[in-house]
Amino acid sequence: MGFVRAFLRNPGGPIGLVLLAAVVAVALLAPLLAPVDPWEMVGAPFEPPLSPDLPLGSDTMGRDIASGLAHGARVSLAIGLSSTLAALLVGVVIGATAGWFGGLTDAVLMRVAELFQTIPGFILAVLLVATLGPSLSHEILAIAAISWPPLARLTRGEFLRLRNRDFVRAAACQGERPAALVLRHILPNALAPLIVTGALTVATAILIESALSFLGLGDPNLMSWGYMVGAARTVIRQAWWMSVFPGAAILVTVLAINLVGEALNDALNPRLARGSRA
Repeated sequence: MGFVRAFLRNPGGPIGLVLLAAVVAVALLAPLLAPVDPWEMVGAPFEPPLSPDLPLGSDTMGRDIASGLAHGARVSLAIGLSSTLAALLVGVVIGATAGWFGGLTDAVLMRVAELFQTIPGFILAVLLVATLGPSLSHEILAIAAISWPPLARLTRGEFLRLRNRDFVRAAACQGERPAALVLRHILPNALAPLIVTGALTVATAILIESALSFLGLGDPNLMSWGYMVGAARTVIRQAWWMSVFPGAAILVTVLAINLVGEALNDALNPRLARGSRA
């Protein structure tokens, strides 16, 4: 209950949670809310919002904007969550290994992480997707590849902070194996900052996916918000709704995730949150 009260104490937390729940609900119920295929031509081109059977209008090909938004939510959330989970898996394993063993292992793994960070993240993602080909799996791989280094460095820092704490030494004196020390004592105490950073990484991943799709590097078989904005850039004066609605969907989703992330930070790190406000 203390966690819930701390989460709700931040006014952005409930707002972000409601907005995010709405986006998730639209994504899950997309086949029911928008049974029309988002690629299917269902009306005349450039139908304005509130047209019959086209509440948000149609695009240059007569496709339903509302259907594109609903099905695009599934793509954006799927890529955001999948790439973040992949980045967390890689980052936590590498960071935990570096922080636990230290020495040469730590130096080598951190140099690898720094190598990835020397290349601008979005440029690296563009290069990977352009080289491997535009597809859902390649987008997830590219976004995960640029997202794991900060998570690895965060995990390493937490392991360096916790590995010499009294409760870890006491467990080691009782004969617990290194794997048990890591999994039962250190990692659970390092989860709070990882959860907060992971939530914010989801928002960044959605933005990167939208940018890749905007450039035409998204999966050509899947409708996404970034693709919709990119397809509308040449007719923005003629059909403003084609770019405004998917752009607003990206904005609301990223804003909701960031609000939830900040509230999680306040709830999981109350002393740090109070210190930052002082």
